[in-house]
Amino acid sequence: MTDAARIRNFCIIAHIDHGKSTLADRLLEVTGAVEERDMRAQWLDTMDLERERGITIKANSVSIRYKPEGGDEYLLNLIDTPGHVDFSYEVSRSLAACEGALLLVDASQGIEAQTLANAYLAIESGLEVIPVINKIDLPAADPERVAKEMVGILGGTTDEVLAVSAKTGAGVPELLDMIVAKLPPPGGVSDAPPRALVFDSYYDTYRGVVCHIRMVDGTLNKGDQVRFMATDVVAAADEIGIENPDPLPLAKLHRGEVGYLITGIKEIDLLRVGDTVTLATHGATEPLPGYSEPKPMVFSGIFPTDGDDFERLRDALEKLRLNDSSLVYRAETSRALGFGFRAGFLGLLHMEIVRERLEREYDLDLVTTAPSVEYEARTTDGIVKRVSSPQDLPDRAVLESIAEPYVKVMIITPSSYVGTVMELVQQKRGEMGEMTYLSPTRVEMHYDIPLAEIVFDFFDQLKSRTKGYASLDYEPGPYRTSDLVRVDILLNSMPVDAFSTIVHRDKAFQYGRRMSTRLRELIPRQLFDVPIQAAIGGRIIARETIKAKRKDVTAKCYGGDITRKRKLLEKQKEGKKRMKMVGAVEVPQEAFISALRIDE
Repeated sequence: MTDAARIRNFCIIAHIDHGKSTLADRLLEVTGAVEERDMRAQWLDTMDLERERGITIKANSVSIRYKPEGGDEYLLNLIDTPGHVDFSYEVSRSLAACEGALLLVDASQGIEAQTLANAYLAIESGLEVIPVINKIDLPAADPERVAKEMVGILGGTTDEVLAVSAKTGAGVPELLDMIVAKLPPPGGVSDAPPRALVFDSYYDTYRGVVCHIRMVDGTLNKGDQVRFMATDVVAAADEIGIENPDPLPLAKLHRGEVGYLITGIKEIDLLRVGDTVTLATHGATEPLPGYSEPKPMVFSGIFPTDGDDFERLRDALEKLRLNDSSLVYRAETSRALGFGFRAGFLGLLHMEIVRERLEREYDLDLVTTAPSVEYEARTTDGIVKRVSSPQDLPDRAVLESIAEPYVKVMIITPSSYVGTVMELVQQKRGEMGEMTYLSPTRVEMHYDIPLAEIVFDFFDQLKSRTKGYASLDYEPGPYRTSDLVRVDILLNSMPVDAFSTIVHRDKAFQYGRRMSTRLRELIPRQLFDVPIQAAIGGRIIARETIKAKRKDVTAKCYGGDITRKRKLLEKQKEGKKRMKMVGAVEVPQEAFISALRIDE
């Protein structure tokens, strides 16, 4: 048992690619938690996808022991967090389990949008923040400038900002001493009934759901009957322990410690992240304040290319949700794509990661429809309906208005690109808020932008127009009524639901023209003319035609009266007319995949 006064719980927060996982590696190495021969890069990133892309997707915790020179041994519980804006809910979970945070900033890039967002999150949660400048070994590093920027946001003096190199290990021992000296020990009451916060979970095939917990009050023993307060589920604590960094089973977990709990429960819905664990009898009566639940912002249809794989896709989604509680889905049917699911994601990167994991880990071949957001449709009788799929939109005869979600966007860019950024945001129907100069060369800009406008290519365009220097962060805002319409794509006068979308009226023609032109190139020619139309209700706004294959019926007719040829051509014309009435247009799967990819 470690005395609670010698425990420090902290997380590392930063913008994407500022060196969080590398710093975690150095902390494990310097404290001897991992032997040098066993050390590998991105130790806490366990997924293949995380290691390939060099990003952290899922928060991970580890307990390490550190003894300052001439002092007592301390237990440091570290939680490595993601940096991408899509996974900010993972950051909020980590903050709920900590008393302190290391705010990491790249010495060459300076403060980015996500840095500010994470700093504000930590301050609002009441955490002690230690400012750290990383990558001081880079030739382009400018730690003095970055230190002034950090002080301008967090206050204090530049002397309090630590400069380290997570790659070489320079400054890491001083950082460990600062963590021990500056961060507060955990609070809570030792002799109270045990209360633990579930801040993460993952699924083990053999042992069921493994919960990562932070003990707030009391002591939890192996074998105790525990109760999850939100769902009122009772189970036995089959195993408890800490990640050291490999799982280390213990007999007890005390106040302030961070560890894991295995109860043998197999259903993820019975265990909720953010729940409070206590004893089944004589336990606590008041649950711990949780953090905000992740809310899906982007929706897309997921369909197997082979209809027989529907049940396999259902099982894969269930298993994936055990490891990713932010994924939501429901069954959906499409006339064009068959049976599948409508899934909700935190953002485009989250959607891409989920699709790649489904295809890679469960050997599925999938088609995903163009991403959309959740709208609010108000009918003439005053009913408000949430709509995440264009097919769910009420009929135009009873539809009074449609409201779309807006997001509050923060963009940090070099001052030379301010005009370029303004032009891009205006194209995306953005409304400007305030603009602040963080330094003579860096500007912080705030906008209100419709979420539907930024889920497609806004981030890519922002990066390309600013040569990669601008950074973006956003948070959900209120719904606003807009002039939105549903654009349907008709193939041979039959709507193809997979291509329907909800867009602003000003951009409806552009979408209809682009999609119909694309489909004309992709769909093979039939024996009759096939019209491709884009329509708003009953009004056609764009049209393309796939011309028919034409058999030369007059080839064997030579000589004689012209009426013989005319008779054959008329007969062919009648046949094509009849075929058009009864003929079905087969759209190959490749055409769906290629057409839907134009908006990715």
